[in-house]
Amino acid sequence: MENSLELVTKISLNAWNTHIDRANKLLGELTDDQLQLEVSPGRNSGMYLLGHLAAVHDAMLPLLGLGEKLYPQLEPIFIRTPDKSGLEKPAIADLRNYWNKVNNRLAEHFSKLSPGDWLEKHNSVSEEDFKKEPNRNKLGVLISRTNHLASHMSQLLFLKN
Repeated sequence: MENSLELVTKISLNAWNTHIDRANKLLGELTDDQLQLEVSPGRNSGMYLLGHLAAVHDAMLPLLGLGEKLYPQLEPIFIRTPDKSGLEKPAIADLRNYWNKVNNRLAEHFSKLSPGDWLEKHNSVSEEDFKKEPNRNKLGVLISRTNHLASHMSQLLFLKN
């Protein structure tokens, strides 16, 4: 039988992978025209959400100590500013490519992390704060980003006809 840490890590990674697979399936079904639509009147477009998710996942690389961002140019457009900011956005085909490359890179790194690695501090918390709050670890980031992805995927479902 697996120890508790191995089990929790496996469950968390399975949830992440399940949501990535569901997102890939949904994004494969949505046309570029559908992604240009708002998920509901006055809300974000599907294109913006795709860019936002790619940017947030890209930011996980340095946050988890797995390397530099692949596409740092996405952060000002899709994290720091709202959809209707007027900033020029990349083409949807490029965003789809960024999404795939970022998540493939994350999967590559995740496969090499041991269960103990997941309990190490992430790079946004100081050693002092981590001693007070050891839950501010890499596994916590994975879980929060899984929930973040699930939330935005629920919005993107509204774009399906």
